[in-house]
Amino acid sequence: MNKKLWAGRFQKQVHPMVERYTASIDFDYTLIYEDILGSLVHVNMLEKCSLIDKEESNQLQLGLKKIVQEYDQGKIEFHLADEDIHTNIERYLKKYVCDLADKLHTARSRNDQVALDTHLYLRKQIIFIVHLLIELQNALLDLATKHQNIVFPAYTHLQRAQPIYLAQHWLAYVAMLHRDVERLQSCWIRVNQSPSGACAVAGSTLATDQYYVAAELGLEGVYLNTLDAVSDRDFIVEFLAAASLIMMHISRLSEELIIWSSQEFNFISFDDAYCTGSSMMPQKKNPDVAELSRGKTGRVYGALVTILTLLKGLPLAYNKDLQEDKEPLFDVVKTLTHTVSIYIPLLATLKVNSDVIHHSLQSGYLNATALAEYLVTKGISFREAHSITGKMVAYCLQNNSRLQDLTLADMQGFSMFIGDDVYSALAIEKIASITQSKLLTLSAYENQISISKAWLAEKLCMLQNIYLKFDVPLK
Repeated sequence: MNKKLWAGRFQKQVHPMVERYTASIDFDYTLIYEDILGSLVHVNMLEKCSLIDKEESNQLQLGLKKIVQEYDQGKIEFHLADEDIHTNIERYLKKYVCDLADKLHTARSRNDQVALDTHLYLRKQIIFIVHLLIELQNALLDLATKHQNIVFPAYTHLQRAQPIYLAQHWLAYVAMLHRDVERLQSCWIRVNQSPSGACAVAGSTLATDQYYVAAELGLEGVYLNTLDAVSDRDFIVEFLAAASLIMMHISRLSEELIIWSSQEFNFISFDDAYCTGSSMMPQKKNPDVAELSRGKTGRVYGALVTILTLLKGLPLAYNKDLQEDKEPLFDVVKTLTHTVSIYIPLLATLKVNSDVIHHSLQSGYLNATALAEYLVTKGISFREAHSITGKMVAYCLQNNSRLQDLTLADMQGFSMFIGDDVYSALAIEKIASITQSKLLTLSAYENQISISKAWLAEKLCMLQNIYLKFDVPLK
């Protein structure tokens, strides 16, 4: 009979349906490396505080590291009866060090243990995601560099608005992703805190050193309140909110690429490797990667709402409800990393149909705003200039002509302030060049990315040193 570690006061075995319903090992095995890392540091702390001796500490650490090795070799099988990753590890440890394994749980609870694991796991994932976001920024920056000289119709309300350089459009997404990186960097501060030592709810009467644990793990602080330490999931909500914004930005880009790749626009073409076909219509080339990215955004939003709903009615401190935080979190990490990862090569292989884009500039009256502002330079109020230009556009629509096709006499029929210099003001390329000159240069975006890279390198180096010190894989 497999007796539960907590079964001392119980007179009956857990009903099999309850065992299945309450177990979390099917998903929290994801935390194995962080659970063992936290346990290795916990063992060191117990030795430091004279709660175990050096020989016991050495045996426990060797046993924990053996579990890591065997897990990496595919030799570990988790058991439902052991409920969660913590208990499964402790059961395996008992095979290696016998009853000494029972001392591993000294001065801690699964409540603060799982909280610590989740902090360590999410801290690691933020590093991986920031790395991917920087790579995605670089992919967009490469597109911007290639398309610095392609004039492009900017849109509002999906109607042609003003001429810009296509580079400016790609750089808008670089700017969005920079904010995403900044949000994750800010989130890191709350993630990189230690709940260790809070135990079940109120800490331990044993003399322990939670600050030592935090320092060894590279955590920047210790929770001030033990109840808050075991029940806080704000850091997960914050991460999911940041992830939702990242997916929203990718979804907006997906939407534009899908539209631009349609035969109606034909501004861009996806590489065949990132599209699929139809099982019925042989001619179809479907932008499935972009469409799935757009669709998976709702999945990430759903995880955020799930956790917020989970937390909204919980009394302090730990409640079993909190077990439900992991599946949405793990799913978002997987969805987000897969989406960003596939978008990097997708953008690198994107083809821009510059001839089609150039042809599109010939309609839509993209220079109308420039004409109104030209009239402003002649001393006319913008409201009046707007009205005059609107009437000129209406006239052109009736006569199937462009603004620049009107004769000077035609134009002066709307305003005597218009002179020969108007044709220079209406030149699409010149308008785009003037607006572009007021924007940040490519080097400014590159500098932002360089700052992000420096932050990433510092944090990654810290994590690598910690995981290497305790012989735990950083993956």
